[in-house]
Amino acid sequence: MKIANNSVVKLHYAVSDSEGTTIDSSYDHEPLEIIQGTGYLIPGLEKALEGREAGETFEVDVSAADAYGERFDEYVQTVPKELMQGVEDLEVGTQLRATTDEGEQTVIVIDVNDTEITVDGNHPLAGIDLHFDVELLAVREATAEELEHGHVHKESSCCDANGKGESCCD
Repeated sequence: MKIANNSVVKLHYAVSDSEGTTIDSSYDHEPLEIIQGTGYLIPGLEKALEGREAGETFEVDVSAADAYGERFDEYVQTVPKELMQGVEDLEVGTQLRATTDEGEQTVIVIDVNDTEITVDGNHPLAGIDLHFDVELLAVREATAEELEHGHVHKESSCCDANGKGESCCD
């Protein structure tokens, strides 16, 4: 079966930056399972999967624009530390939710001093071209239940995965 929208795709991947530094890999863990066409993957990788079949391995380079987008300097802001009163453990790497003109957004603290903090609203991989090594393990049609819920269900329905009639989808 060829990969198309609403296919369940089970794959292993390794992703690296343009310098060859590995960013993430599923090869030492469980494979990734997604429903093609739902936007779970970055656009460039999703496009590269189209029409492929289980058993294929391939490499693809994805530009920043088709990955996590370009980096915008205006998404980096320094604000008075007093605006963060009540936030505990404020240190570099802390993720915060910020209200912006475009709504709620996650920002990451990139600098802290006695009077100010600097936050970055860019995705950590924004502006980075990515290289993927992909191994396609299985492809099948998504069930109606999976499409309704928007995610892949394991062999036993996720809505009764624990055998107690409890739903993981609520």
